[in-house]
Amino acid sequence: MDIMTLEKLNYNELKEVVKGYCVSGLGKALIDKLEPSSNLKIVNRRLDETSEGRRLIDASYHIPLVGIFNVLPYIDKIEKGSSLDPEDLAIMSDFLRGCRKVKSFIKDKEGYAPTLSSYGESITDLSFIEEEINRCIRGSIVDSNSSRELKKIRRGIDECENKIKEKLDRFLKNSENKQYIQEFFISKRNGRYTIPIKASYKNYVQGTIIESSSKGTTVFMEPSTVSKYTSELAILKAEESVEEYKILGMLTELINEKIREVKINIEVIAEYDMIWAKAKYSNDIDGIKPELNEHGYIKIVNGKYPLIKNPVPLNFEIGDDYRTLIITGPNAGGKTVVLKTVGILTLAVQSGFHIPAEEGTEISVFNKIFVDIGDNQSIENALSTFSSHVKNLAGIIKESSKSTLLLFDEIGSGTEPNEGAALAIAILEELYHKGCITIATTHYGEIKNFSQEHTDFENAAMEFKKDTLEPLYKLHIGKSGDSNALYISKKMGISDSIIERTRKYIETKKYNYDVINSSKVIKKKEEVEEVNLKYNYCMGDKVLLLDNNESAIVYKELDELNNLTVFYKKEFIKVNYKRVKLELTASELYPEGYDLNQIFISYKERKLEHDIIRGSKKALKKVRKSTI
Repeated sequence: MDIMTLEKLNYNELKEVVKGYCVSGLGKALIDKLEPSSNLKIVNRRLDETSEGRRLIDASYHIPLVGIFNVLPYIDKIEKGSSLDPEDLAIMSDFLRGCRKVKSFIKDKEGYAPTLSSYGESITDLSFIEEEINRCIRGSIVDSNSSRELKKIRRGIDECENKIKEKLDRFLKNSENKQYIQEFFISKRNGRYTIPIKASYKNYVQGTIIESSSKGTTVFMEPSTVSKYTSELAILKAEESVEEYKILGMLTELINEKIREVKINIEVIAEYDMIWAKAKYSNDIDGIKPELNEHGYIKIVNGKYPLIKNPVPLNFEIGDDYRTLIITGPNAGGKTVVLKTVGILTLAVQSGFHIPAEEGTEISVFNKIFVDIGDNQSIENALSTFSSHVKNLAGIIKESSKSTLLLFDEIGSGTEPNEGAALAIAILEELYHKGCITIATTHYGEIKNFSQEHTDFENAAMEFKKDTLEPLYKLHIGKSGDSNALYISKKMGISDSIIERTRKYIETKKYNYDVINSSKVIKKKEEVEEVNLKYNYCMGDKVLLLDNNESAIVYKELDELNNLTVFYKKEFIKVNYKRVKLELTASELYPEGYDLNQIFISYKERKLEHDIIRGSKKALKKVRKSTI
């Protein structure tokens, strides 16, 4: 099945809902792998399994799946040659007990569930393995009674530990040791029995320091009087580990000898978990198994979209008198929900899920289902919304055949209406000749008109209240609908004057171009006047150079090319008046009568000029020297 179809129709979300009813990871894993089947026999068998599970629930039976776990990781461990831990074996025991209970439960349910009952025959009763595990494993440890040798070793361990404790008790009670002891109790550190000794007296006590306290004030010592027994205990512990490993290996081998039967049990239990989840889901949605066919006929009686609460029931039919249905109406009317409802209910049926509908519903099994719903704009490929739709449609046309269900939302939209409508009609015609079942929504009147004239096409419209035009989200087949754009626009806040002018334009097709032209003339005139109102810059004005966001002082006013000469960083540069912005006028910066030339001439130059005016011989001599 096409991946985009599954995504657009929220198929995976539906599977997640059903997964929530599974008891174990086994059933969830099967639902994860589940895909809609295009084989009528497989679809019918899947639905029958769900129906049988539903009958058991209706009869107040509950399959005993408690204690069922996903034991596949333990099977992998065994096949790789590793022994199972006590915890792993306890889970395997629970699983085998669950298999036995399921087999026993389903054995006498042929009347309610003949197919499910037959599956139980494939389950192998491995109670002898279960019993052996339970005999040898207690909780998360190997039981002492699992072998004579282990029992003997553990008895030796107990005796050895008791002797150590006796020796240590005597050490604690000995008055000679009182001054060395920090605290009067036996402490087990790193698997060895110790006495807390004051760090300052550690050299006064014969023994081995096993550990020190965090502050260093206490050392935990194993007195030399117990060294003999400690060594003996270590040997016994090693023997215990070896014997435990032998027992775990023996139990693992028991499972390995029946690994094929265990795997079959896993497969059957996984199927039961998935089927029971489907049955519980069916019970919660009051689902039904619809009639099936494979010639494209769909009839939905009060069908509900399964992923929203309190949906409006859909009554729908296609594939008998007509094979293409054109649905019209405004965006807010629920057209897309109709497409998604038909699509998701079809996918659900082909996956073996019951659907929320009433008796009389019939669903066709399709080889392929394609959708073109929503905005498929591709940023990566720089494709527009229209280009993406057309690319999607091109692929759909190529892949479509007689057993194909097509769901198109706003076919032909996203381009010039006449071209879009013509293209949509041509595509719908081509798909009709291929024998597809096609459901499409549109706003285009041309498509509605074409559908009305075509013998194998039919129109449908979303219903509205006559007085308020509020959507009822109900489909009326055999009727073409209006977009109700004016009602929706008014509801969204468009003023009455605009609505009335729209009505006038719809009726007369006469638009007030004089108003448009006059507004353009006014705008052009305003732009010319704005240019003429250009500011006359004066010497001394402070301006902001827009290219570098730094200030300069106007030296010369605008020339014939609208350029200013400005003093910037001790240089005179020319800048177009559009590249500057007035910050302060000269009158704001300097007092009346101020010699603005002083801004642009250095102090030396000004002093020389002043000396020449007063007749300074030194200044005149300097001028003559510079001109020679």
